[in-house]
Amino acid sequence: MERGEKLKIGVIGFGRMGQLHVKELLKNPLWELAYICDVSATARKIAKEVAPSATITDDDDKIFTDPTINVVGLFTLADLRPNQLYRALKTGKHVLAEKPVAGDVKTEWEIAKAVAESDRMVAVNMFNRNAWYHKMMIDFIRSGEIGELAIIRIAHMTPGHMPQEGHGPEGPCFHDCGMHYVDVARWYADSEYATYHAQGVRMWSYTDPWWVQVHGTFQNDVVFDITQGFVYGHLAQVQTNNCYVDVIGTKGVARLTYDFKTATVELHGVNNTIKKTDDFNDKKIDILVDVFAKSVLAGKNLGYPTVEDSVAASDMAWKMFDDAVRNGAPCIGKVEEMDEILARRKTMKHGYGLPLWQIIDEHAAEKTNSKHQK
Repeated sequence: MERGEKLKIGVIGFGRMGQLHVKELLKNPLWELAYICDVSATARKIAKEVAPSATITDDDDKIFTDPTINVVGLFTLADLRPNQLYRALKTGKHVLAEKPVAGDVKTEWEIAKAVAESDRMVAVNMFNRNAWYHKMMIDFIRSGEIGELAIIRIAHMTPGHMPQEGHGPEGPCFHDCGMHYVDVARWYADSEYATYHAQGVRMWSYTDPWWVQVHGTFQNDVVFDITQGFVYGHLAQVQTNNCYVDVIGTKGVARLTYDFKTATVELHGVNNTIKKTDDFNDKKIDILVDVFAKSVLAGKNLGYPTVEDSVAASDMAWKMFDDAVRNGAPCIGKVEEMDEILARRKTMKHGYGLPLWQIIDEHAAEKTNSKHQK
């Protein structure tokens, strides 16, 4: 590409994550948003309002057959992504994709192999890999400040995404969300998983465990535990969360806490004691789209999350979830409580992991208020 030329992208899927990516693509001077494709008429209407200069369509063929498109953004559900990703590779386009890249592990590894054998770049939104706080902690740990790495403890518990709210192909919450933290632990350990034992709870007597805790070891003998569940006080008067990363070495510790608005890193090393609080920056999509654009233009990966990392995390998250099922996940709570939670979430405008209809309704309300103000 010529100096100063923008990358042209066609986005497929304008749900929650598609909308978040489009928002950042429109801000970044390295991108030209050429297409938004979605089968939903409501989503297409919103897309036209958000990106009036883009071609809005329900036919993804227009994106794949347009030779001027450099990158395809895949923000559909997981069961649709494989065929779309293969078509992108076949038509010579780079890919920016949501995770997981497929609805089953076998297909995910086949995709990873196809990407490795191609000359195209494929980034997957493993957003923690773009977080300033994880990079800061890993640099501190690798510098030797906490001695030899021994224990990694991670918890991510919120009143978030509920059963029956979609995302079926992405799997239960320990896979859909928990794979991010399976990836984080692997990243910190700089090793592959060796052993694990998982325990789950079938909250509200739902079919699948909606809370899972797993512990075990990595091949380099680092010990870990991961706790994830969207079960943390859904009906509390004021909702809260419990999210942290706690890394213990033979000499010091590094820890992270966050409330989705700010993140706080506390580093207690042998030579330095550091505390930093800064913006959490939600999904870090602004960083992802910027790093990926610069990587495509440079012809090499400058730090974007890879398909291989995504697939490795997805594979292990499924194995850990299956272990929780095998070990017997007791039923706690009643189905009526789940119905009460779902009813409340349908009326919420702000909260943890609200589904698409709240986002669409909120967007419509903003447009109406804007017109009234005029």
